Amino acid sequence: MNKTMMVALAGVAALGFAAPAAAQDMTDDAPFSGVYVGGSFGYDVQPNDDGESIAFDRNLDGVFGDTISTATVANAFSPGFCNGRATSNIAPAVGGRGCRSDKDGIGYSARVGADYQRGNIVVGVVGEFGKNEISDSVSAFSTTPAFYTMTRDLKWEASARGRLGYAANTTLFYGTFGVGYANIDNSFTTGNTANTFTTNGGSKEWGIVGGGGIEQKLGRNFSVGLEYQYHQYQDTDYRVRASGGPAGGPFTRGNASGTDFRRSFDDFRWHSLRATAAFRF
Repeated sequence: MNKTMMVALAGVAALGFAAPAAAQDMTDDAPFSGVYVGGSFGYDVQPNDDGESIAFDRNLDGVFGDTISTATVANAFSPGFCNGRATSNIAPAVGGRGCRSDKDGIGYSARVGADYQRGNIVVGVVGEFGKNEISDSVSAFSTTPAFYTMTRDLKWEASARGRLGYAANTTLFYGTFGVGYANIDNSFTTGNTANTFTTNGGSKEWGIVGGGGIEQKLGRNFSVGLEYQYHQYQDTDYRVRASGGPAGGPFTRGNASGTDFRRSFDDFRWHSLRATAAFRF
């Protein structure tokens, strides 16, 4: 993660934590009870997905894992794969310029929630809607040579989660977990100009969102905090079909309708670290 962003987030949170925890004149006996609205802003990062590849279904029977062969029965994708966006038609394994790493970036959201505090225990629910700038790619390289890149981008994410925490005066330590719903934009690019490629577009998927954080009251109605979340969705529906091209080509040999592509990893997952702010009614 970008160290400058980490320091900035920690600084925002520290401003809240520096407030006197014993400032009871600014709060009720249950300072975290009530409805609130707020938002978050921070940085999102992804795992590298080492070992991801593209799988092929040359018979269009729904079973992936077929080998695509050249006219000499050699593996047409022997140059291999990389877990990122291709920068040329030449695979890194045979001297190409390599692949760009998956893109991490800023994330932000709006939220509304309600908490109930009894003693030191706080329970609540929160709904959130947000976006980020991450993208997740995988590339295959053929002997042609040519590249084939499949990419996922998040258009938006909504989640509904429970919260359970412990309040020490005006400081709340909590965990959160629930369901997410994401609009995932899938896309495909290639250096192959001989074949025709059709895709089935984006998808909307259910997933899980969970994490924890710390929240500090500043006065009766305002609070700031720092929150970590883990997001995971199964994105299994996206397909690319290669068809056309020269007679007897690798993608149509034995099946004139073509060959389907899919990613070998179903999970679209990332981590977020966000500064939060909320106004409590």
